Amino acid sequence: MNTAVFNGVMPALMTPCKADRTPDYDALVKKGHEMIAAGMSAVVYCGSMGDWPLLTDEQRMEGVERLTQAGIPVVVGTGAINTKSAVALAAHAQKVGAAGLMVIPRVLSRGTVIAAQRNHFKAILEAAPDVPAIIYNSPVYGFATRADLFFSLRSEHPNLIGFKEFGGDADLRYAAENITSKDDEVLLMVGVDTAVFHGFVNCGAVGAITGIGTALPKEVLLLANLSRLAAQGNAEARVRAKELEEAFSVLASFDEGPELVLFFKYLLVLNGEEEYRLHFNETDELNDAQRHYCEQQYSLFKAWFADWSKQGGVLSNMQVTEC
Repeated sequence: MNTAVFNGVMPALMTPCKADRTPDYDALVKKGHEMIAAGMSAVVYCGSMGDWPLLTDEQRMEGVERLTQAGIPVVVGTGAINTKSAVALAAHAQKVGAAGLMVIPRVLSRGTVIAAQRNHFKAILEAAPDVPAIIYNSPVYGFATRADLFFSLRSEHPNLIGFKEFGGDADLRYAAENITSKDDEVLLMVGVDTAVFHGFVNCGAVGAITGIGTALPKEVLLLANLSRLAAQGNAEARVRAKELEEAFSVLASFDEGPELVLFFKYLLVLNGEEEYRLHFNETDELNDAQRHYCEQQYSLFKAWFADWSKQGGVLSNMQVTEC
């Protein structure tokens, strides 16, 4: 079972819209190619960034299939209210040759019940036994997968190979202390853009799933590489990684809020990608103040990065490009 794609950085792709507010799969595939060309190990589709609650199962499957047919390694989100839908999405992922699964907890119905979540996870893992899978742990979904449940599932499903933590520093610390440190073959991925340094350096993460990386791929990859070097004890890399993470902390913090898709799509529009201007619901849009704030923060970061990246030292040994 190939787990190599999890040892890298993966952008969570958003779903671009056509004028009629249906998915633009050509633009989705284009973005996937751009992300892999930038150095990402794979792409994620459909997590919350991909608007999974707003798409039909058929639309989600078509997006996955289009990406895989284009030769893009895809980790598929299985978010669903109904376990049957999650199972169908997982089975489809295996059928079309997806690179991995992101196993998302059952939401709304019995979402806080451990037995219900265990059965939900088992059904997904059984539906795609040949696809490496990671548990997606997130406060947003209202359920925290703890070590006993994780290892109970792993003992029955060897395709469960890792853990993605979307919570904060304390949640990553729990995962490192109680899950990934117990079994060297279990991988930890950072799931929130504001915790990359902490995840790699303090928690032993081997990869990250990013939202801001869809707009700033080179900068996010640089942060990951600096953090990996810092985790080996390089003092200069530690300083530079913390500087870079702090510099785009506001942009990265959009990942933590309910309007993350609106903000990150707007950053892509600022990059000139007009296919991300629309949302599936006509009333889903940033207000004028939010757009203005986003523009200010983006301009500030780009000006800072242009100056900061001129330094030599450890940065001279890495690919640093102005955003």
